[in-house]
Amino acid sequence: MNIVIAGDGEVGFHLAKMLSGENHNITIVDPHQELLKLVEAHTDLLTITGDSTSFGVLENANVQKADLLISVLHDEKTNILTCSLGKKLGAKKTICRINNLEYLSERNTELFKEMGIDELVCPERIAANEIIHLFDQAAATEVVDFSNENLSLFLIRLEKNARVIGKTLMEIAQSHPDLPFRAVAIHRNSETIIPKGCDQFEVDDLAYVICKKEGIQHMLELSGKSKIPIKNVMIIGGGRIGRKTARLLENKLNLKLIEIDKDRCMHLTDNLSNTLIINGDARDVELLEDEGIRNMDAFVAVTNNSETNILTCLLARKLGVRKVIALIENVDYIDLAQRFGVDAVINKKLITASHIVRFTMDAEVMSLKCLSGIDAEALEFVVRPNTPITKSPIKKLHMPKGSIIGGILRGDESIIATGEMQIQEGDKVVVFSLPESLQKVNKMFKPGGMANLLRG
Repeated sequence: MNIVIAGDGEVGFHLAKMLSGENHNITIVDPHQELLKLVEAHTDLLTITGDSTSFGVLENANVQKADLLISVLHDEKTNILTCSLGKKLGAKKTICRINNLEYLSERNTELFKEMGIDELVCPERIAANEIIHLFDQAAATEVVDFSNENLSLFLIRLEKNARVIGKTLMEIAQSHPDLPFRAVAIHRNSETIIPKGCDQFEVDDLAYVICKKEGIQHMLELSGKSKIPIKNVMIIGGGRIGRKTARLLENKLNLKLIEIDKDRCMHLTDNLSNTLIINGDARDVELLEDEGIRNMDAFVAVTNNSETNILTCLLARKLGVRKVIALIENVDYIDLAQRFGVDAVINKKLITASHIVRFTMDAEVMSLKCLSGIDAEALEFVVRPNTPITKSPIKKLHMPKGSIIGGILRGDESIIATGEMQIQEGDKVVVFSLPESLQKVNKMFKPGGMANLLRG
């Protein structure tokens, strides 16, 4: 696939890095020459310095032959114009990053399609929705839903009280036949394991579990977790994510929002009707104490500074808050933050990539989530006719190393995958995959693709 990515920083580079190993021809257009020199030094990607709204720059990037044009600059007006011009010049499909929620209404998305923009992605809105969903399943570190929550992928931190500690997957299955969930990965000491029956759970493991809706309570009991009721919430940072989160929650929960910038506080007061806005520095322990941090059920740090978000979350945890969520823009900090006790992490680069990467795949992908806890993806494939995945039972498929089938959605029925099952045309299949396996997994769901992966 020929892909042109217009960006002005890390989101564009992160996307290019993710897609560069998938046999795509990728061109990056960015106004910052020094950043592009850094990219050129570490990758084989074609880079062009310039303004993506320039006809000459777009033509130089060969946009007229692009299968996909992605514009993810911070300025949404530039993204809109880039995609519109690119489509007129010949790009087959365009994806545009926007910030204004008004654009996402059904009427307005139709107008954007007439302008040549096929898909709109708003990372801030997705981030706010993820935060809200984490409140609904507050015992989990990360939650990914498939097909209207009929199957979900949970990330659970296993502590000393977990009933599965020291037990193998086989022992757990024997003690609890017909389990409505299955562990598909274990993250331990910065390493991700696709578990086998003989693998044991250990303290501080991060376990990724595919679970049916009716099995959530049983899963939480085995993992030593209980539901955390969320009523009182403190949000740090009144930027786009903090504002959108507060707007969605302020009529359901008791909210306090702390923002250091006085002018922004005035703007928030005009836009939020049922949220207490506090002008102050959230790194001030005395301020947090005065505002009742010890009485909070959840603490959300979404300032523009990752270090501030991590430190304030750790402070909130120390002061007794049971659920802490941090916006972390530096992907390298995520593993460290989770090891030190940050419950859940939001990352805009991963959010944007999750929405976009599925459009670059040959197979039909209903949803894809780039997981924040580890470098891996959870995907929901639609099984089309004549695909390798339908040719044999699961146990006889050569699933690529670093991937595992977790569950199957067949009509209204959700099924936890076992080796005896035969995947059928029309099924939706949930797969957990490490990055190096993603392209091979994609081919197994591509009609006529990779038949040599099958035994006999």
